[in-house]
Order: sequence, then structure tokens, then C-alpha cells
Amino acid sequence: MNEKISTHKAPKPVGLYPHARKAGNLLFLSGVGPRVAGSDGSDSKVPGLELDKNGNFIKFDFEAQCRAVFDNVKVILEESGSSWDKLIDVTVFLVNMKRDFHTYNRIYAEYFKDNQPCRTTVEINSLPTPIAIELKCIATL
Repeated sequence: MNEKISTHKAPKPVGLYPHARKAGNLLFLSGVGPRVAGSDGSDSKVPGLELDKNGNFIKFDFEAQCRAVFDNVKVILEESGSSWDKLIDVTVFLVNMKRDFHTYNRIYAEYFKDNQPCRTTVEINSLPTPIAIELKCIATL
């Protein structure tokens, strides 16, 4: 079994890749951000983010982005035949560790209080869209 999975219920990938891929009894998710499904392209909506015409922040709410990315991961897991409680590994990419880690860690504890997958958190310079967080996940089926 080596099946590609894509769903219209999650934000469209920003390149040529599926939302997830099954391999044996494992499910590998591509990087998932907080963008709103169905608002892709130049109309792309990011919860808690409003930019001016030059791309400068008018509004920035990192907590809203955290909650949205976790919700997007849940949707992809469910559409793939898995679930939140079957997550076994999470890699988190933050664009500003100093500013956002405390908020992210607090919200992560809410969402993962029952299931505690392995976790790695790294800071990166940027992501391909104007988001502040992205998750890469592995789950069982």
C-alpha cells in the first residue's frame, strides 16, 4: 500500500505534493499550515493575519494560527483514515521561536494532553506563504 491522499477540506498544497501518503500502517503528512481551505492562491486566508498591500502586518494573532494548523492536521488525518490520537511524531516549524514558542507550547499542551507524540520544534527563516507555523506529522492507520 502506497496511496496518495488529497482533500478539498484542507488548504491546497503550494506545490505538487499530496496532503498525505500511506505506507504500510503509517501515514505521512506533508507540511501543513494554518491557511483556510478553499481560499488558496491570491485569495489565501490565514487566521489571525491581515496584511497591507505591501505585505506588512496590520493584524497578527499567532494563537489563531496555532489553532488553525492543528485543526487542518485533524482534517487531513480523518480524511486519510487516521485520527488525532494516532499521531506518533510531530515536527513543528516556527518562524520566530522567541516570540511564538510560549504561546505554541501552551496551545500544544491543550491539544495533546491525552495523546503525546514525539515532538521536535525548530525555528526557520520563512515559509512559502505568510504563515508563522507549519507542522509535519506521522501517524498510524
